[in-house]
Amino acid sequence: GAFHIPTPKVRAIVLNGKLKKGVSAKDVILKVLEKYGTKGNVGWIFEYTGPGVATLDVPSRATITNMGAELGVTTSVFPSDAVTKQFLSAQGRAKDFVKIVADKGAKYDDTFVVDLAKVEPMMAAPHSPGNIVTVKSMKGTKVNQIMIGSCTNSSYRDIRTVALYLKGKHVADDVEVGIACGSRQVINMLAKDGSLAILHAAGCRMLENACGFCIGAHMSPRTGAVSLRTNNRNFEGRSGTKSAQVYLVSPETAAASALTGKVELPTKKPVAAVPSPKKFPIDDSMFLYRATAGKGVKGAEIVRGPNIAQVPKGVPLAKDLSAVAAIKVGDKITTDHIMPAGARLKFRSNIPEYAKFVFEPCDPKFHDKCMANKEKGLANVIVAGESYGQGSSREHAALCPMYLGVKAVIAKSIERIHRANLINFGIVPFSFENPKDYDKIAAGDKLELKGIRAAVEGDGVLEVKGPKGSFRVKASLSDREKHLLLCGGLLASL
Repeated sequence: GAFHIPTPKVRAIVLNGKLKKGVSAKDVILKVLEKYGTKGNVGWIFEYTGPGVATLDVPSRATITNMGAELGVTTSVFPSDAVTKQFLSAQGRAKDFVKIVADKGAKYDDTFVVDLAKVEPMMAAPHSPGNIVTVKSMKGTKVNQIMIGSCTNSSYRDIRTVALYLKGKHVADDVEVGIACGSRQVINMLAKDGSLAILHAAGCRMLENACGFCIGAHMSPRTGAVSLRTNNRNFEGRSGTKSAQVYLVSPETAAASALTGKVELPTKKPVAAVPSPKKFPIDDSMFLYRATAGKGVKGAEIVRGPNIAQVPKGVPLAKDLSAVAAIKVGDKITTDHIMPAGARLKFRSNIPEYAKFVFEPCDPKFHDKCMANKEKGLANVIVAGESYGQGSSREHAALCPMYLGVKAVIAKSIERIHRANLINFGIVPFSFENPKDYDKIAAGDKLELKGIRAAVEGDGVLEVKGPKGSFRVKASLSDREKHLLLCGGLLASL
C-alpha cells in the first residue's frame, strides 16, 4: 500500500573528506545524533550529500540511515550512485540499479557539514542514543560484556573488521563477547575467508542471525554490568537487565575494547580497511516462493496454533467519551516502555495475552486498571510529556493499548512513527495547546472528552474537562487520518 506522510523538510548533511583508520560510519551517525538529538526532528528528511559520500560503501551508508529512526526523522537518504551500482552488481543485481542523485543546485531547508577526517570514535551513554560522549572520555572504563552485530552493524565489512582486530589474540578473560551476523551470506563469507575461525579462537560466541540481544531476547547482561553494543538503542531495560549500563559503539571500538576488557580507542592500533567484495556468494535455496505470488490466494486457510489469536479490530469513535487518565508518564517514553519485547515477545501473535504487559516497566498494574475501566464503560487515556513513542516502530505499542480501551493519547509531543501507528489503531493523538496543562492531570483522574468525534471531524481542537479545570488539546489531522480515526482504525475501515 501507499505511505501517507506530510511533505517533509529536507536537511542536507554534507560529508567532506574521508574517515581516518579506526573510525567508521557508526561514529558518523553518533556525531549527527550529538548535533540533533533524539527529538525535534519530526517532519525532516536527512539527505547525505557531499564528496565524502563516495568514500562510504553501501553497508556503511545503511548503518547511518538505520539510526535515522533514533533521530526521529521521516527518513534518511543517500544517493544511488556508482558505489550503489558496484554493490548491486556484486550481489548479482546489476539490472536493479537506478541512478538517483540530487539535481545540480538543489536547495535545502537546512545544512549541516561534517568533516569526516575530524570525526572521532564516539559512543552513546545510558540510557539514550542521544547521550553522546567521546570514546576518549570513557577510556579505561571497565567493561563486562560486548555484543557485536544487530541490524545496525552486522555486515561482512563490520564483522571482518572485528576479526582483523582479534586475529591471533584472545578477548579479556572477564569479558563476554557475542557476535550476531546480519545474514547467512555474511556467515558464509566469514567462513570462507577464515574470519569465523579467528573469532572462535579469540573466545567469541557466535549467535543467531536475528533481532536478538538488542531487544533482550537473549544475552542479557549481568546485574549492574557495563555492556558495549553495536546496535542502535540503549533504552533502560531494553537489554533485558534494567540495571545494566549499555553504551552504543562502533564495531571497531567494540573489538579494541574486547581485548582488554576496558573501553579502548580503536584508532590506537587500527586495522586495514576491508574492501567492498567484488562478488557476494548468492544462495537463495532457503527461500520459498508461492506459485501464485502476486495473484492472491482465495480461500487459503490460515493455520493458527493455540498461542495465535485473531487481531482485534477497533470500533467507530464515539460522539463523547467519559475517560480515565490510566497512566501519566514523563518525557522520552519509548515503545520499549509501552510494549516490552525480550521475554514478552513470544506473545506478539496473541494480543489479549501480550496486552497484559503494556507499560510493564512503568506500571505493572496498567493492564488491570484499563480492563477495570473498560468494564465500567470508561475509555482510557494516556498522558505523556515530550517525544512520546520514541524508538522502534512496533505496532503492538498501539495495537495492545487499543485492545485495552485506550482511545486517546494526550502528550506534549508524539514521535512521527508512533503517531501514525496510533491513528492506524483508532487512538487519537492529541497534543496540549499549552504544555503547562500537563500539570493539571494526575494518573487516575476522570476526564470528559465531550465532542471528541466532532473535534476529529473538524479542526481537531477539543476542550477536556478534568478535576483541576478544563484545558484544550489539538490533533492536526489529514482527511485520511480523520477517516481512519472515525472508523476506529485502519482494519476497521476496510
